[in-house]
Amino acid sequence: MTADLPYAELHLHVEGTLEPELVMALARRNGVALPYRDTDELRRAYAFGDLQSFLDLYYATMSVLREPQDFADMTRAYLERAARAGVRHAEIMFDPQAHVSRGVPLETVVDGIWSVLATSERDHGVTTLLVAAFLRDRDEDEALDVLDRLLAAGAPIVGIGLDSAEVGHPPSKFARLFERARSAGLRRIAHAGEEGPPEYVAEALDVLGAERIDHGIRCLEDDALVARLVAEQTPLTVCPLSNVALRAVPSLEEHPVLVMLERGLNVSVHSDDPAYFGGYLDDTLHALEGALGLTSEQRVALAENSVRSSFLPPERRDALLAEIRAASR
Repeated sequence: MTADLPYAELHLHVEGTLEPELVMALARRNGVALPYRDTDELRRAYAFGDLQSFLDLYYATMSVLREPQDFADMTRAYLERAARAGVRHAEIMFDPQAHVSRGVPLETVVDGIWSVLATSERDHGVTTLLVAAFLRDRDEDEALDVLDRLLAAGAPIVGIGLDSAEVGHPPSKFARLFERARSAGLRRIAHAGEEGPPEYVAEALDVLGAERIDHGIRCLEDDALVARLVAEQTPLTVCPLSNVALRAVPSLEEHPVLVMLERGLNVSVHSDDPAYFGGYLDDTLHALEGALGLTSEQRVALAENSVRSSFLPPERRDALLAEIRAASR
């Protein structure tokens, strides 16, 4: 197995990095009452039957995030762990609506996260970009209002994403939001084709102008879509551990990520919500090695795809690709 390859983590929700220990510590600090007696009881709740059961706990534990320091502590803990996993660049999503809707000022969220990201390369050896992800199970007008507030405040976001419950919430529901982002010069990504059908992948590309698809595993059900994604080399950020945890795939041994790679799709792997789904990037790669026989050559391909699919400026991207080539010799 090729070790110590630089990697770009492109599918990571910072709220999904809240480990049970930090959840309980922040609950004590902020006087938040949780329905769990201790860390062990909370950790046992990190077992899910589907996406919605995960989201229910995800939003419940998020209630401990109240002050800028809470968001800073969460972000710092992720970067420390990601650096140990080989991540050299991270494009980090956060869910502004999930915080604003419970009364946390938008400035509190952004300032807390950015206070850590602003020095992430110096402090952790990880360059970072921030992406505001919008909740597809909420109203588009609310999303537009939050985006306008972020833009008016000069928030340091590079782009927007679309996440949360996919089934019944097609990408086209957010056409105005993505057009607003495009006109503001923001990059655009969207979750599609995890629980939702392959048609959602095409819709995210055609209606939203998405430049990158988060998940996309169900594209394999549509040969014409696969051919298009291969021809256009559309980035697909796949999260095997979360796909299994949320029952989108029966087991890791049956995960299609290497099939996708073999078919020429521009696929890379990421940790999604690592505190909830059983592992960070290095855990994910080790799990794929054990379950699917991930080879050193495939590991290099995934690392190169991750860097090429990033929103990094060309000079930083090319430098990381050169490091991957040097480390894989």
